[in-house]
Amino acid sequence: QVQLVESGGGLVQAGGSLRLSCAASGRTVSGYRMAWFRQAPGKEREFVVVIRWTAGSTYYADSAKGRFTISRDSAKNTVYLQMNSLKPDDTAVYYCAASPYDSGYYYSQRNYQYWGQGTQVTVSS
Repeated sequence: QVQLVESGGGLVQAGGSLRLSCAASGRTVSGYRMAWFRQAPGKEREFVVVIRWTAGSTYYADSAKGRFTISRDSAKNTVYLQMNSLKPDDTAVYYCAASPYDSGYYYSQRNYQYWGQGTQVTVSS
């Protein structure tokens, strides 16, 4: 079993930055597929970005390209999401997700077995 705990959310003005962290425990997530999803009020959860831990390859949703950066720290078993140039539309609960299987559509939440509790990000205009 893997437990995921997100942190780093908060209130920020438009144009500002935040860095989210997702700390994994229970076992190493080396070799996992780690992703961030988000869910805005009244909307479905959507894919933001994924990283393949071993290869380091990443895939971003169009809404995140050029503004968000995902990274990982193997020593800390932690994945990060650096978010710059934030917009009010980025307001959502951000969830970390993990899968030990590198198969299936990376943007589908159904392909992730472990989820964190979420961290709220609010961007004011």
